[in-house]
Amino acid sequence: MYKILIVDDEVNIREVLKEYAEFSGYEVFEASNGFEAIKMCKEDDFDIVIMDIMMPKLDGFSAVKEIRKSKNTPILMLSARMEEYDKLFGFELGIDDYVVKPFSPKEVMARVNAIIKRNVGNEKQDEETIKFEGLEIDFAGRNVYIDGEKAILTPKEYDLLFYLVKNIGIALSREKLLRDVWGYDFYGDDRTVDTHVKMLRSNLKHYRKFIVTLRSVGYKFEL
Repeated sequence: MYKILIVDDEVNIREVLKEYAEFSGYEVFEASNGFEAIKMCKEDDFDIVIMDIMMPKLDGFSAVKEIRKSKNTPILMLSARMEEYDKLFGFELGIDDYVVKPFSPKEVMARVNAIIKRNVGNEKQDEETIKFEGLEIDFAGRNVYIDGEKAILTPKEYDLLFYLVKNIGIALSREKLLRDVWGYDFYGDDRTVDTHVKMLRSNLKHYRKFIVTLRSVGYKFEL
C-alpha cells in the first residue's frame, strides 16, 4: 500500500482528499502546516506528498525546499495562486506537478496515480546513452551532460527530455505529452507542458535548439 502525506491548513480539503485517497487504496497521513510536514518526512518515508502553498507558520515552498535537502519524495503542489511565476518556482524546487484551487478531487488523484506509476516505471529505464553533439543523455543513470558538464534538471524535466528523445523527429501534441509523460488524461491545461518545455530549454542552454515548437500542435526533438 502506497503512503501519501496530505499537507494543508484547511481541514475540509484534507478530509476530501483523504476520502478519495483511501478509496484509491492509499494509506493517508495528514499535516496542517509546513513544519509538521518536514518533521513527518524526516521520520518516515512517503510515496508522495500533496503540499499546499499558503499555510500558517511555514509555507509550502519553504517546506518543499527543506524536504528536498534529504528526500526526493514526489510532490504535488496545491495552490490558489495560478501565476506562472509560482508554477515555475515550484518546478525549480523539484515538485512533480502543480494543481490550482479550486480543483477536482478526481483529477488530483489521477495526477497522484500517474506520478506514482511514473516513479515506479523510472526504475525500468533503458540501459542506453545517446549523444547529440555536446548533449549526452544517459537513460539508465538518468543523467544529462552538456559539453561534459552534468546538467541539473527536475525529475519532470528528465522525463520530458527522455520522452522527446525517444520519439526523435515525431510531432508530439501537448495532449499526448500530458498523457504519456505526466500519465493522465488531458484536462485542458496545456500550460503545464509549455512551462516545463520553457524550463527544460533554459537548462539545455545552446542545445535548446533541438526542441522545436510546432505552432498550434506541440513539440518535437529534431536535429
